[in-house]
Amino acid sequence: MFGNKPRPVRGVWLSHRRHPAAVTGASGGPGPGPRQTGRVDEQELTGGIANAGGVTRLGRHVLRPSNPYSASIHRFLSSLRAAGFEGASLPVGVDADGRERLLFIEGDVPVPPYPRWAQLDPALASIAVLMRRFHEASGSFDATGSTWSAELADPKGGPIVVHNDVCLENIVFRDGAAVGLLDFDFAAPGRPLYDLSQMARMCVPIDDDINAARLGWEPVDRPARLRLVAEAYGLDAAERHALIEVLSESIERGGEFVRRRVEAGDPSFVRMWNEMGGMERFDRRRRWWLDHRHEFDNAVR
Repeated sequence: MFGNKPRPVRGVWLSHRRHPAAVTGASGGPGPGPRQTGRVDEQELTGGIANAGGVTRLGRHVLRPSNPYSASIHRFLSSLRAAGFEGASLPVGVDADGRERLLFIEGDVPVPPYPRWAQLDPALASIAVLMRRFHEASGSFDATGSTWSAELADPKGGPIVVHNDVCLENIVFRDGAAVGLLDFDFAAPGRPLYDLSQMARMCVPIDDDINAARLGWEPVDRPARLRLVAEAYGLDAAERHALIEVLSESIERGGEFVRRRVEAGDPSFVRMWNEMGGMERFDRRRRWWLDHRHEFDNAVR
């Protein structure tokens, strides 16, 4: 995330954070094609942390490691498509070797350092609109008997299944507009407002200058961009106030997920933790939010 910058690769896949799917770096152009793997006709899709090296493309399909929640995620993705939402990959199934198979989505996915087009207001507004459509489609899903990851889940739960990890690297764009969401590994029941707040935290971004610059974000009026999210999604006055409260709660808990992975000994997360400065990265954001929260409060009213 804050270490080596991934090179641009064309294509889109579903995997763990942080991953280039159809990735575009700061240059905005396509880079070298995916590497051949040991499997005949499979192309490795570079990027990611937990699943790095384990995600490949085979024709129209993406193959990636399954997890204990794959069955529930696949039912959910199929339900979204049945509800008319085409902004998520359609699952094909799980192969005999344990890898899940999903339809490949064409488009561009920005990775750090984020290209200029991905930082424009119209791109951000399109994400909020896509999320509104996603949440509406999710409401038709019957989650009875499903199991979900608790790692990034809304601590208060909620009435629908939400994504929980809508960052730029998990969004497919075409012509600068968001058209698809990737990587539902952390999907779980939650509040739509919680899901929207997590997207805003990562895509506005709601972050201090040092952390934002590390990802290639250019200086921007962040309170105004949060207002844009609220307007594009269609939040009313009460919901806008609640959005600030949910953001505060999220920032207060910042770093817990990564630290749990570090304490479990995951080498990829250990490396990322060290590269971004450990918990100080999140403590700095907490201090910044305390100093600037009033600006966001005023902006969304």
